[in-house]
Amino acid sequence: MIEIENLSRAYGDFFAVRDVSFSIEAGEIVGLLGHNGAGKTTVMKMISGYLEPGKGRIEVDGINLAQDRAAVQARLGYLPENLPIYPEMTVADYLDYAARLKGLHGSACTVEVRRVIRATEIGAKLLAPISTLSRGYKQRVGVAQALLGKPKLLILDEPTNGLDPTQTQHMRTLIKNIASEATVILSTHIMQEVDALCDRVLILRNGVLALDAKLEDLRKSQTLHIDTDLPDLPRARQLLTGIDGLVSIEALAPENAVRRYKLHLNADADAKRTGAAIARALVASEHALFELALEHRDLETVFREVNESEEVAHVA
Repeated sequence: MIEIENLSRAYGDFFAVRDVSFSIEAGEIVGLLGHNGAGKTTVMKMISGYLEPGKGRIEVDGINLAQDRAAVQARLGYLPENLPIYPEMTVADYLDYAARLKGLHGSACTVEVRRVIRATEIGAKLLAPISTLSRGYKQRVGVAQALLGKPKLLILDEPTNGLDPTQTQHMRTLIKNIASEATVILSTHIMQEVDALCDRVLILRNGVLALDAKLEDLRKSQTLHIDTDLPDLPRARQLLTGIDGLVSIEALAPENAVRRYKLHLNADADAKRTGAAIARALVASEHALFELALEHRDLETVFREVNESEEVAHVA
């Protein structure tokens, strides 16, 4: 659906985006993450055709953006962080205006406006001036204009920013429904949104693509924690070294008489089987095992690791 190859954009000597490459399949919901200034907005603007790349190739639905920008833009919907709405217009007038800007006229325009109204559940506010709407309804109107024309690619920048929990849940449901017919790029600072919605995550760091990975792969951990009465690290290494899949042992801060150790496993090790072998070794040596748990690796941890590491870690 989307092919990005060696995308770059510089302002003088400063590279906002440098040699970014990735592809997104149809129907995927992909999270675009990064600190402020990492290059997220620049990438989205280049994909939308609003900003011209310094170099690189952008292809959407098999169409090269540089060769036919209008055809690409006809296939996408874009919700920027600052909502593109006119406060003095009513919701109905604004959507009719936005539909005409997208080339919809006559009965086709009416049918499409009605479709996005139903999809975003804003029918009760059709005759209300946009200036009178709550933040949640304004976001829905913004999404509604992005949905006009049944775009194959939807770019959403901070779609739940400022929403209350109920509004946020409604927006999540809406985005999931959209993904049944379109590819979605979701840019947000809220890790929970990516966890709840996305199949994959792209993390930009200083204009470079630092990580591209499926969320299910990122959540996998090859680290075990054990609480035991093993007295010290030398004894732990003596007892456990040699267990299949175990690479190294690290002592953590003790809690009273309980000692905690961090066990690092091979990338291809079966964590459950290795954990079972560790438990058997402790029991056989008459040591207590108070707890054995696989380390939880969430998206926030991965994001921190990527941005604190000295080297960029790209995962294809």
